[in-house]
Amino acid sequence: MHAIRFVVPALVPTGGRDFSRAVMVLAAVLMAVGSAAGQSSAAQPVSTTAAPSAEHPLRPAIQIARTSLQALQSVRDYECRFLKRERINGQLQTQVMFLRLREEPFSVYLRFGEPHPGREVLYVAGRNNNQMLAHEGSGVKAIFGTVSLPLDSPEVRAENRHPLTEIGLRKLLELLIEQWEAEAQFGEIDVQYYPDARLGEIACRVVEASHPYPRRQFRYHITRLYLDARTHLPVRVENYGWPERGGREPVLMEEYTYLELRPNVPLDDRHFDRECPEYNF
Repeated sequence: MHAIRFVVPALVPTGGRDFSRAVMVLAAVLMAVGSAAGQSSAAQPVSTTAAPSAEHPLRPAIQIARTSLQALQSVRDYECRFLKRERINGQLQTQVMFLRLREEPFSVYLRFGEPHPGREVLYVAGRNNNQMLAHEGSGVKAIFGTVSLPLDSPEVRAENRHPLTEIGLRKLLELLIEQWEAEAQFGEIDVQYYPDARLGEIACRVVEASHPYPRRQFRYHITRLYLDARTHLPVRVENYGWPERGGREPVLMEEYTYLELRPNVPLDDRHFDRECPEYNF
């Protein structure tokens, strides 16, 4: 198995290009945004708030996400490095994996790096009683070899905030759009654009939506969507909760990063067969 290593720095805004170059469908809106950014310092994001009669500030953000989703229509399958950080039972867990994903039929193969080197997971919608196949790479559990697990089994839920059927770029955007569409029914929302951010070596455009106060209708305090500036495809989503009592920093609840993306490999049935010679099921 290839070594898996990530160096992913935090979001770094670098100033004010016209955001409409990234998403042409929003040219009129984002030209104004870019103009405002050009008048601010390099470290300042471009912020939008809603006047009583203005368009809701989330509407342009939702359109940006929809435009990225449209860019995914030609992507039938892909390989990438997948970094997942999730807060489960109060503890932040990190997993690094090699991911293969095919959209039709929905199929997923995962090979873990840290913290479970050698673990493999395979899932194909409608096969194996619609269960995932999994095995550990070492330790006592490895003795049992390959096991079948329901997607909502306690063993699976203990390490995941979302079911396996919600992994991948397309679902990432669909869930985000669903969240923002629901939040667009309310106020207390600020939207900021970072037109020249970076994620490691990747030039990104970032959309950030935040809420000043915890409300029942708001799932997260801050949500950030990172789009590759070249392909317009999503490469990361971050979701933060409100600061804990006495704290000042928001609490990271979940973060999903897709790097080294190789679209339309192509992948076929042999890549999602437990007998594939590359695998150890």
